[in-house]
Amino acid sequence: MKQVCVITGGGSGMGLATAKVLGKDNYILIVGRTQKKLENAVAELACEGIEAEYFVCDVADRDSVNELVAKATSLGNIFTVIHAAGLSPNMGNAKALLQVNAIGTINIHEAFYEVMEEGSSIIDVSSMSGHMVPSLIIPKKLYRLSRIDKDLFLRKMLNRIKILPGKLKAEVAYAVSKNFVIWYSKTDAVKFGNKGMRVLSVSPGFFETPMGELEKKRTDAYIKNSAIKRMGHVEEIANLLSFCVSDKASYLTGTDILCDGGCIASG
Repeated sequence: MKQVCVITGGGSGMGLATAKVLGKDNYILIVGRTQKKLENAVAELACEGIEAEYFVCDVADRDSVNELVAKATSLGNIFTVIHAAGLSPNMGNAKALLQVNAIGTINIHEAFYEVMEEGSSIIDVSSMSGHMVPSLIIPKKLYRLSRIDKDLFLRKMLNRIKILPGKLKAEVAYAVSKNFVIWYSKTDAVKFGNKGMRVLSVSPGFFETPMGELEKKRTDAYIKNSAIKRMGHVEEIANLLSFCVSDKASYLTGTDILCDGGCIASG
């Protein structure tokens, strides 16, 4: 059977770059919400001799994720899931950001846990922003609701964000949702480990991607004061993600890897 690598958010940017690396040894299933973008990505991969197909999926919709899982398992054994799908503050309101970034991650974990086997892994793409949320406004006590009642979790999270001024709502929702991804990955490690699987997150800084371009004006000051004074290249994060899923990283789980060119370290 084929060894399948599922990449959400695989139509462009980090996801597509990672497909080009992992596609050398795996069958690629790229996932996203925009069919035309996915079609173009598959064509680009084909030009490099990489076998791939696409699946249109909204990760915030559990039924849609269940359909994705059925498709992936029909192709072969799932080797890894690179969960790179997400929205930035310029791409949606607070509710949309939490639904895609937080609920989407829960859906991916829950659905793929049921079908993945020993030796496989899930790598969640979080963000440097998840490390920048002031501890006073991180609603970590609410995070636990994500495993009890997802609807209640979402409502409570939105209620916390509603008290903020309008222009801050999306920014804070994004940062909190990415902080949640880091927490959720870490706290799922034992559950996945009991089946011989690994789960961890990677938190990129500013990279040359379509999403990164939307944030460029806001990020210039951070880059100027970072340790490596430039944006990251997508190949750099793709190589990191590819290493994380490889046998060379078989002892790596339950943690987050910050890959931000030293932005956080620079203060």
